[in-house]
Amino acid sequence: MAEITERAAAQAVVESKEEEKLPKLSGADFRIYNRMAEHMEYFHNSFRQTWKILYAACSSGKRPSNMSIRQFLSTGLQFCHHLHMHHGIEEAHVFPILAKKMPAFRKELELLTQHKQIHKGLDKFEAYLEECKSGERELRLEEMKALMDTFGDVLWAHLDDEVKELGAENMRKYWTTQEIRSMPM
Repeated sequence: MAEITERAAAQAVVESKEEEKLPKLSGADFRIYNRMAEHMEYFHNSFRQTWKILYAACSSGKRPSNMSIRQFLSTGLQFCHHLHMHHGIEEAHVFPILAKKMPAFRKELELLTQHKQIHKGLDKFEAYLEECKSGERELRLEEMKALMDTFGDVLWAHLDDEVKELGAENMRKYWTTQEIRSMPM
């Protein structure tokens, strides 16, 4: 265990020194390198906004006054479908390209592990909402909150971690501006 900690500390020192060597980015280069982070943040903010609506209702025990039960359930199901689709696109089209040079996007590492952890809870959440929508089950906000709690922490960490990995200062360590311009996003 101590050996792993020492290795991690040594790696952090190496990364810190590498960052010191990099020249300051021009505004134009920063925008190029930060393009994927900004694009990802746009989608992630949509997930955050919907999560907050759903979670606030569960925490307060009241749906938003402007939403019927059907609309509320549809909002939750859309959240699930959009997140599944978002991760599917990332895993099929974006992560394989990034993984060529960036370890964080390789299958065995954290970002894809987070996807698996998220989907374990998300799938149960989606099934619950489908049962409520079909009438098999009555919507109980405290049950819904408990299901959201099973994957909420990892989801929110993931939304932040992914954007951080795609940020300009990190992307410039691995890619040229020409390579960034040719990426599918």
